Amino acid sequence: MQQKIVITGGPGTGKSTVINELIARNFLCMPEISRQVTLNARKKGIDQLFLTKPLLFSELLLEGRINQYIEAEKKNTDLVFFDRGVPDVHAYMNYISIDYPKTYITKSNLYRYDTIFLMPPWEEIYISDDERYENFEQALAIHNHLERTYKKLKYPIIEVPTGTVQERTDFILSHLNK
Repeated sequence: MQQKIVITGGPGTGKSTVINELIARNFLCMPEISRQVTLNARKKGIDQLFLTKPLLFSELLLEGRINQYIEAEKKNTDLVFFDRGVPDVHAYMNYISIDYPKTYITKSNLYRYDTIFLMPPWEEIYISDDERYENFEQALAIHNHLERTYKKLKYPIIEVPTGTVQERTDFILSHLNK
């Protein structure tokens, strides 16, 4: 039976760096898709889709994350890691206080994961860039919304301590081998 593992957390917490390390160690990983959604919108002349049309942005993310989940199930592997999960979509909607369809919760319950690793805010490594517009305080608030959302969906959460990329990756893998 395939284990589906989510690595989540606020922006700039090192999620994608750990995902890249897992890829380097030959694990199947499904990448974060929000940057691609943002870049696709820019090609169509919308600078920050999440800020200008948050519901459309979230619909595209939800669809993309569900497609990743379905695609992962077709892979012949024991473990698959996701850079964010389906529930992240409505956690962000809660963060910006936008109403969203109840189907977001339904889909979060339908597409369930086995393990959730939460990367805590870490100011020393936080960097903003063209796709990451949040400041550190906003990243902290997003972290809190993510934690609440996953807990509300009855997920036990494992918080990943700060450390080197190798230490954080080893921490995740050691928890999966217990």
